[in-house]
Amino acid sequence: MSLTLLYRGKNVRFSMRLTKLHWLSAVCAFALISGLIVHLIASNKSQPNGDKYQVLSQNHLAPIQVKDQQITALTIKLAELQSQVLRLNALGDRLADDASIPEKEFNFNQLPVSGGPASNTFLVNDKTLEQLFIEIERFESEINYEEKQLLMLESLTFGHHIQNNGYLSGRPITKGWLSSYYGVRKDPFNGKPTMHKGVDFAGKENTAIIATASGVVTWASKRYGYGQLIEINHGGGLTTRYGHNKDLLVNVGDVVNKGQNIARMGSTGRSTGPHVHYEILRNNKQINPIKFVYRKGK
Repeated sequence: MSLTLLYRGKNVRFSMRLTKLHWLSAVCAFALISGLIVHLIASNKSQPNGDKYQVLSQNHLAPIQVKDQQITALTIKLAELQSQVLRLNALGDRLADDASIPEKEFNFNQLPVSGGPASNTFLVNDKTLEQLFIEIERFESEINYEEKQLLMLESLTFGHHIQNNGYLSGRPITKGWLSSYYGVRKDPFNGKPTMHKGVDFAGKENTAIIATASGVVTWASKRYGYGQLIEINHGGGLTTRYGHNKDLLVNVGDVVNKGQNIARMGSTGRSTGPHVHYEILRNNKQINPIKFVYRKGK
């Protein structure tokens, strides 16, 4: 198959004869050009618009904004720590003044002196903000613990009625009855003879549990067998324990007065019903509390 094209112009005249090979070449060239055009159009439609590029730019800036927020939070936390340190300094000054410690010997307004042999420099700029936050929170916990210790020392130094109200006497409840005595008894769980190293006072749940003398709280949490336990040191080698409570109203380090509510009656731990297990220890050894229960207060 062949095709002859004849062109006659005003001054030009030529003829062309197309064979089958020429036709195939033309069709392939047309298909290639058409495919290229379609590809360019599709690529143009798939390109992200300006808004998407703007979102990408904002996402790229997000870590900087997060870092600024972390620095702001870090600044606030440091300000809180500074306030706590100022309170500790004021408390320390008051204690030092009461103990007649010379100001030149122990001045809370000055940094403590320090020194020592030279050593390798420790680089601190490698720490991340998250690591700094963790260290600051740990330091805050230490400051809170030291503050409680100083407050307890202040309470002991200034009395806070501990000496006047440290006389151990009375019942650890305001309402209820004596349900079990000190000594050998039948174990309520296995029925075997067992030494009961305290006395039990039964009552209604949530009945107030009170301190039988002033002192410092040395334990305020769960303990095996006792459930929720309060332990108070009254000085002179005497300690009281109040077990099986439902709720605890004081914390370790608190100074409590005689008759103060320290817990609510419950049945936590190894218990068959709402009551308080009351113990008195002399030099860390349980003794019979009954004579102190019936002892007249001063």
